[in-house]
Amino acid sequence: MSELPAILVAEEDFNRLSSMIEKQGNLETAAALDEELSRSTLVPLADIPDTVVTMNTAVRFQDEDSKKEHQLTLVYPHEMGDGEGKISILAPAGSALLGLSVGESIKWPVRGRKNLHLKIISVQRQK
Repeated sequence: MSELPAILVAEEDFNRLSSMIEKQGNLETAAALDEELSRSTLVPLADIPDTVVTMNTAVRFQDEDSKKEHQLTLVYPHEMGDGEGKISILAPAGSALLGLSVGESIKWPVRGRKNLHLKIISVQRQK
C-alpha cells in the first residue's frame, strides 16, 4: 500500500477509532483501518479543512472504474442503522475515504476482489 496518499485525521476521530479497533480484535477490516490510521497526520478537528473527509462527513465520490458517483456518510459501525446513505468506517471503501481531500484519488486493495479506485468529488461536514 505504498502508493497511498498522505491523509489528515482528526485527533478526536483517531482516539475513538483506535479504541474501536482494540475492541474489534483480529478482524481483517479493523487491521486495515489500523494500518490506515498509522499513516495519518493527526490534527484537531477544528483545524481540519472543510475539504477533508472525517467521521460523520457526507462524501460524494466517484468509482473511477464504473464512473458511478455515490454520496454516503462515513459512520461508526453502530451508527449504520438501516445503512441507507451510510458507509461504515470498517467497510473497505469507508477506510479508503477517511482523511482524503476533494480531488484526491485512491487505489484501495480489497482482498478477494479487484481494487477500488475512488475519487473525492465533494465533502459536507456535519456542523
